[in-house]
Amino acid sequence: MNQALIAISAGLGALSIALFMLLALSGRRSSRKADSRVDETVRTLELRMEELASELAGAVERAEEETRRSRILADLASSIDLDEVLARTLDAAGALPGVDAAMVRLETNDGPPLVATLGLAEDEAGRHAVSGPPDGNRVRSIEIGYRYAEGEGESLIRSGVAVPLADEAGSLGHLTVFTRDPGRSFDDADLGRLEELAQRAAPAIENARRFREARRLADLDALTGLHNRRYFHETLAREAARAHRYARKLALIVFDLDDFKDVNDRIGHLAGDSALSEAAERLRTAVRTADVPCRVGGDEFAVILPESGIGDGEQLFARIQRAISTEPIGPAGRLHLSAGVAELMQEDDSISLFERADNALYRAKEAGKGRAVSADDRRAV
Repeated sequence: MNQALIAISAGLGALSIALFMLLALSGRRSSRKADSRVDETVRTLELRMEELASELAGAVERAEEETRRSRILADLASSIDLDEVLARTLDAAGALPGVDAAMVRLETNDGPPLVATLGLAEDEAGRHAVSGPPDGNRVRSIEIGYRYAEGEGESLIRSGVAVPLADEAGSLGHLTVFTRDPGRSFDDADLGRLEELAQRAAPAIENARRFREARRLADLDALTGLHNRRYFHETLAREAARAHRYARKLALIVFDLDDFKDVNDRIGHLAGDSALSEAAERLRTAVRTADVPCRVGGDEFAVILPESGIGDGEQLFARIQRAISTEPIGPAGRLHLSAGVAELMQEDDSISLFERADNALYRAKEAGKGRAVSADDRRAV
């Protein structure tokens, strides 16, 4: 690219000198015929200079685009945050010539595919998420891609090209780019550029995905599968800061199983662990999708309730109590729980919010167990 810029610049310089010389000569000649020839030559040189200037502008634009793409490609491996790596991959795909939208679709082992998009509405993403070529054949190699077209209409996806994302361990998913231009179609050069991007992106994506999975496992309690104490305090601090920043509500429930030490003494710790695991499973059925259930101690649990107040916490406690207490849990029998419920106050941080809920839990124990006490008005539920 640099050689092309040098050649075009040199051509412009040579033409400028030639044009200057012709203009100088035209001043010395007086014949009409000679003037006509000079004028014609000057016009030709001017046209050629305009062409070279246009070529130079195009070359500069392509050079800048190539530099930007190279920078994005180099940045792919500089992060281990999966969301950031996917965003950079989509940015690099969107920077390819003629691309109006892009999509990354990653297969998962235990759930729906992970889909990230750029320039696509949600319904478009659902229609165009691909797991392989439209004829059903399996993509076997990074060198294989496919093209397809959609129907008529304004701003529709007109055509696209997809290539697999793969590393040494196998296929991760697909990277797809789209155009809305009815006159644009992707050719082998486009496919080659997309394959190069996919080859660079796949290892970065897999590294980031492994890091996320390792972090997820580190955030889980091994016995119950709930989030652990470290994750609880990190999340509570983050949610408290967010609630203060945006003037939102935040509630917290801290509870434990009543007389669980006696249960352990009666049936043994192994059976007691099994009872804790079953209680955690029942807890999952009672919480909302937005709630964050955690195990914060031996038989002590907590649930963070974003966008919620004391009333929401009290209702959730009632659901948890029913879920855990209605049916016996193996040899442990019927278990009941006591809880403290608190709502974030203006003067609270995450530590003081937790302490108020935890103190309310102790008051619930003192009040006779099997109930919840509010940290604010101390009324039993």
